[in-house]
Amino acid sequence: MGETLERHEFGAEVGRLLDLVVHALYSEREIFLRELVANAADAVDRRRFESLTDHALGLPAEAKLRILPDKEARTLTISDPGSGMTKAELAQHLGTIARSGTAAFAKSLADAPAGDKPSLIGQFGVGFYSAFMVADRVEVTSRRAGTEEAWVWASEGKGDYTLAPATREEAGTDIVLHMKSDAEEFLEPWRLQAIIRKWADHIAIPITVAQDGKDEPANEGTALWRKPKSEVTEEQYKDFYRHVAHAFDEPWATLHWRAEGSMEFSALLFVPGMKPFQAVEGERESRLRLHVRRMFITDQANLLPSWLRFVQGVVDTEDLPLNVSREMLQSTPVLARIRKAVTNRVLSELKTQAKDAAKYEAFWDNFGPVLKEGVWEDAEHRKDVAALLRFRSSAVEGWTSLADYVARMKEGQEAIYVLLGDDPAALAKSPQLEGFKAKGVEVLLLSDGIDAFWPDRLGTFEEKPIRSITQGTVDLSKVAGGAEQAEAADVALLLPLLKDALKEEVSEVRATDRLVDSAVVLAAPEHGPDLQMQRMLRRAGRGGGGGLPVLEVNPRHPLIRKLAESAAGDTALFEKAGLLLDLARVQDGDVPRDPAGFAKQVAAALAG
Repeated sequence: MGETLERHEFGAEVGRLLDLVVHALYSEREIFLRELVANAADAVDRRRFESLTDHALGLPAEAKLRILPDKEARTLTISDPGSGMTKAELAQHLGTIARSGTAAFAKSLADAPAGDKPSLIGQFGVGFYSAFMVADRVEVTSRRAGTEEAWVWASEGKGDYTLAPATREEAGTDIVLHMKSDAEEFLEPWRLQAIIRKWADHIAIPITVAQDGKDEPANEGTALWRKPKSEVTEEQYKDFYRHVAHAFDEPWATLHWRAEGSMEFSALLFVPGMKPFQAVEGERESRLRLHVRRMFITDQANLLPSWLRFVQGVVDTEDLPLNVSREMLQSTPVLARIRKAVTNRVLSELKTQAKDAAKYEAFWDNFGPVLKEGVWEDAEHRKDVAALLRFRSSAVEGWTSLADYVARMKEGQEAIYVLLGDDPAALAKSPQLEGFKAKGVEVLLLSDGIDAFWPDRLGTFEEKPIRSITQGTVDLSKVAGGAEQAEAADVALLLPLLKDALKEEVSEVRATDRLVDSAVVLAAPEHGPDLQMQRMLRRAGRGGGGGLPVLEVNPRHPLIRKLAESAAGDTALFEKAGLLLDLARVQDGDVPRDPAGFAKQVAAALAG
């Protein structure tokens, strides 16, 4: 064998991956066993799938995954009767690049020419390399189903691996881990059984752990999602959630049901208790796992819309063929009906949970901005999602809903008023609110990026229009109440002078009744984006959009009174007009047109 031993360097990707996995990827070392058992189960599924078209590849009558600890030799063996690997496959899957076996399975099904056998599930993924967290050396002996040839792949995880001929009586794979001195706990049968029960109890194929010369069962082998709810404990739900979501928190909500009738499927879904780490920035697709008769097919079936992408779990159906292709997934009406049913079930659960304000607040803090995307992009569910939204308000503490806002609307109030910005605390102090507070009119404070988009798309809620208070003219005259205000100054002469001084920078200068303590405020024209959207467009390098802003002045403010009285002969009015505009910009969280010049003007005014 020594003469035929081949030594190869790892691909660069594997070299980097090994360092990452061993030192950073997993916080619980026991997960190595979950990963290796999951790969072994995938290999069995692969062989079962292949046997649908080639009966000679059928599984042995009592197929099982065997885990064999050997304390004296300090080795741990995971043995499976799966599809096995050829020499080329060992080199490709374990030495060249880390591959997701399940993702490759789905892609191969979609891309395979008609009549060709696809490349199937049992390809080792990133998880295989977790073996090096507990092992100094790993040997993989594998014989491809349908062949007589076996090969052994071996490595110490330090940059290279070897390939050599081997013998194995049956098709399948043996992984032998030569355990590190600080990993001997994983040679205890009771410890191995506990890990299997925790992470792999749902795997259909029997898993055994060798103890005192006997193979002792270690898993129930029942897919958790197919069991009646009454037979599943909270602890089992939590363990499965952590497995399927790769998480370590507890689920905020668990949805477990079976649909029967025109379509049949089982579903076990979880809403996470914490905002998960987003491995790929901008990833917006749902990753629910689609199974067909317990066999995993893909996590790219988009079983939920993108605005519910935080939901984790499994949907398992009887109504699709095992060899379903990605093209079929995109077009089959069965999957479309499943998508609709699952989406409606999640929405129903959120509505139920929203009745508990304290519990729902935890969900909203984590996933509120994502849920808002549904109002923007999903016409079918827009009204349902809108009812689930929560907001900060100028009138009440904590979160409030649109329905609660409408119930509190003042007599004579015609619209749901919103103020958009970047910071809720700053919005609560905005001069834009002064007139509304004086009249006792509530304003919702919107500070998520998506808030600049969805209100226009929703338009109304319970027949009440949604209006940004920074856009156009807001008339509160029909709303009763409000404190007595000072008499307004005559600004008929001042306004055109200010407009002339600022003609390049504002579209209009007008008097307003919606200010109390402030002298000026900015507004957007009636048509086009409001002020927050204009700021977002400028940051994105796309200009302000919507034209020049409107400068509104408070004719009851002492500063405006003084300017109105001396407007005709005020030679410095041009500079004062610019200062008023800068004041309005600063109040809205924007910067002065010329920050250095603005600072000098303020300093001069203070010194004067």
